[in-house]
Amino acid sequence: MKIIGIGKNYVNDKSEIEAIKTGFQTIFVKANSTLVTNNKNIPFPKITNQLVYEVELVAKIGKQGKDISLEDATSYISEIAIGIDFTAKDVLTKSRDKKGPWALAKGFDGASPVSEFKPVSDFPELNNINFDLKINGESRQVGNTDMMIYNFAEIIAFVSSYMTLEEGDLIFTGTPASGVGETAHNDHFQASIEGELLLDFKMV
Repeated sequence: MKIIGIGKNYVNDKSEIEAIKTGFQTIFVKANSTLVTNNKNIPFPKITNQLVYEVELVAKIGKQGKDISLEDATSYISEIAIGIDFTAKDVLTKSRDKKGPWALAKGFDGASPVSEFKPVSDFPELNNINFDLKINGESRQVGNTDMMIYNFAEIIAFVSSYMTLEEGDLIFTGTPASGVGETAHNDHFQASIEGELLLDFKMV
C-alpha cells in the first residue's frame, strides 16, 4: 500500500486554472506509518514547532493499474474518504534551503489521519463534492472538487504513468487554496464530506 499526495491542486477562482495547468503535477509519497485511522487522537510530533494542516479528499484505488487512460481512470477508484495532510513546515523549510526532499516533513508518524471510507458510488459527480474542516468548532477550510486544477482522473492517469497503482493505495488529492494554517496542542479536528462528519480527532 502506498500513500500518494498531490501538492497545490486547488484554486480560489476557476479562471486561474488555465495559466497554472502545465500537465506536470507535484506528486510526493508518504510512509505507510503516517496513516492514522478510526479517529484516534494523534500525539503532537516532537520533531516540529510548526505543524501545518491541509484537509483533503482521499481516493482509494480498487484495482491494479499502470499507464491508465484518462477515460478509464475514475473506474480505478473504489472509495473516498477525507483526511489531513500534516506538514512539519519548519522541517520542510530547512530541507528546501538545502534543495532537499519533502520526505521527513511529510513522512513522520501520524502525518496522515484518514476517516472511514465511503463507496465511490455515493458520489455520482466526482467534480462536485463538497468538503470542509472545522478546528475547535470553527470553520477553517471549505472546498469543492470543481476547484481542482487536476481532477481525480487526471491525477490517476498521471501517477500511473510513473508507478503502478495497486489495490488499497491512497491518494491525497489536494487541499483548498485558502485556510491552511498551523496546528496547536489539543486542537480538535472535525472534517466532513457533504455535511457528514467523518473525521473527528484531537492533536494531543
